Amino acid sequence: MSWKNHSVLMELVFLAYPSCPELRVLSFLGLSLVYALIIVGNVLIVLALRSDARLHTPMYYFLGSLSGVEICYTTVVVPHMLSNSIKTQKTITFLGCATQMVFFVGLGSADCFLLAAMAYDRYVAICHPLQYPLIMTWTLCGRLIVASVVIGFFLSTQLVVFIFFLPFCQARGIKHFFCDVPPVMQLVCTNSHLHEHSVLVAATLAIAVPFFLIATSYAFIVSAVLKIHSAAGRSRACSTCSSHLTVVLLQYGCCAFMYLRPSSSYSPKKDQLLSLVYTLGTPLLNPLIYTLRNNEVKGALGRILTRHCLSKRGREKPIK
Repeated sequence: MSWKNHSVLMELVFLAYPSCPELRVLSFLGLSLVYALIIVGNVLIVLALRSDARLHTPMYYFLGSLSGVEICYTTVVVPHMLSNSIKTQKTITFLGCATQMVFFVGLGSADCFLLAAMAYDRYVAICHPLQYPLIMTWTLCGRLIVASVVIGFFLSTQLVVFIFFLPFCQARGIKHFFCDVPPVMQLVCTNSHLHEHSVLVAATLAIAVPFFLIATSYAFIVSAVLKIHSAAGRSRACSTCSSHLTVVLLQYGCCAFMYLRPSSSYSPKKDQLLSLVYTLGTPLLNPLIYTLRNNEVKGALGRILTRHCLSKRGREKPIK
């Protein structure tokens, strides 16, 4: 079937949503709660970093950018999931599916490259502390963030164009909650090794390459930390990396299991549950991980909430 015959499949249907009305209501309420927590948590981090001058450093600049990407990342799919959870017809057009996949994969890839940039920032701070202000300039930070987004969307565009020009079968049901790469690839009629390897190459560039950069950075970091003689110095160096390393393991563990594997191992039920982890779980846990393990961010958030409460009390105070 050629591209011109894709008019037969003008719409795709999502099959992973529950059919029971009670479960549909529960899923809608659960998704709404988690989405609200993701938005509030990441917005609070951005506000805290912007409002506190002590946090205007490259490390927190990257953290704020990561929170912004996480907000966009979840917004690409969750509102559509909320709509589908209460609708009878859970459909999406071919163009809508391709667009959703471009932004979902692009922002997810940008997330991975941002984590690599954050690892480089920690490497410079720990291994070259005296040269840190000269190396990690605001210009370099901005370029790393822009490069992460540009590379992420370049890879996602190439991948999505390749997938949607493949011949699709007559079946139009996607056993998933949104347009992700593995379930859409199951609709392709020709399961040749060439197609599978092409998708694997794109996933390797978006996941394995930044993970290799992160691993290399942490190899140098561990070597530098072991050379620190004081226990307080080692503890301080480790504390600046623990939150980032936790997020890296969570993010790359899910992505590697989902995308860096042959299509023959695809399991709809397991992949549906896993997709909820890296679509909802990771963006939800990131703010918690960075705030619970970072006293400076907790202090900034506390000051924001205190100012908000005081200003609210001032507005509500009756005029005598």
